[in-house]
Amino acid sequence: MNKYLFPIYRILVPKPLRTILLKSYLRKKILNYYSSLPQNEINEEQHEILRYLEHNPIKIFPYPFQDNYSPEKIEVILDPQTGMRYVLHEGKRLYFKRRWNEARIKRAYSDLLREQDQNSPHRYLSEYFTVGKDDVIADIGAAEGNFSLSVIEQIRKVYLIEYDREWAEALKATFAPWAEKVEIINKYISASDDESHIRFDTFFKRNKDITFLKIDVDGAESEVLSSCNVVFRSGNPFKIALCTYHKTDDEKDFTLLLRNFGFRVIPSKGYMIHYYDKKITAPYLRRGLIRAVR
Repeated sequence: MNKYLFPIYRILVPKPLRTILLKSYLRKKILNYYSSLPQNEINEEQHEILRYLEHNPIKIFPYPFQDNYSPEKIEVILDPQTGMRYVLHEGKRLYFKRRWNEARIKRAYSDLLREQDQNSPHRYLSEYFTVGKDDVIADIGAAEGNFSLSVIEQIRKVYLIEYDREWAEALKATFAPWAEKVEIINKYISASDDESHIRFDTFFKRNKDITFLKIDVDGAESEVLSSCNVVFRSGNPFKIALCTYHKTDDEKDFTLLLRNFGFRVIPSKGYMIHYYDKKITAPYLRRGLIRAVR
């Protein structure tokens, strides 16, 4: 679109309608792109998504399972003691930001359930990639803390690393029953050390018990990895669940990086369509994450 017309388009066309138009346009681009490829260059997982897109609109998770999670079916409960709302996640209270209303929490929690569905390409754990009673997790980009809450009773300890102060308040309420095995760190993991940031190498010097990294930081994964050089060179055993859907080359680049440090790397099954990325280009379909073990 012409750069002079685009600001007018944004003003005149409401965002919900712009999203619908974008998804419709992207769906056509994806189908046209793959139809132009030789069939032997398209794997079965990609064929599965193409069959889905022939009859359905674009979704982040282009699979039938994503329709199983309706926000309307979610019960949101107000805690009179904290004034915050929560849902029961696997029988445990999962709190949300204080300012979020019931409708927003329902939408957010339904998205969390989708992303951790057994068939989701965004699921952190698998049948063969799990946590155990001796594991200590660094949950980098903890946000709501749903992942760590799911495994809190199976592990030894977790460091919840989340800079957002609103999430930190919710995390404190969520993990109050397990306070003795939880630490909340209000910093970004990044390439520098200052009041708001800390390199993972620096953090690990003080917390050498960490055995498992979960990294989901909205596209800043490469910056987190750049702060792990000393740790990776140490040869210490680790398990890593690392998101790769935010940028086109993340899966390829992160796989090569980790393999060079001696990790065995396996991608999650299936693909995501991260249409929130305004720069999304072919091949459009991205692995949700990779799982690495050393």
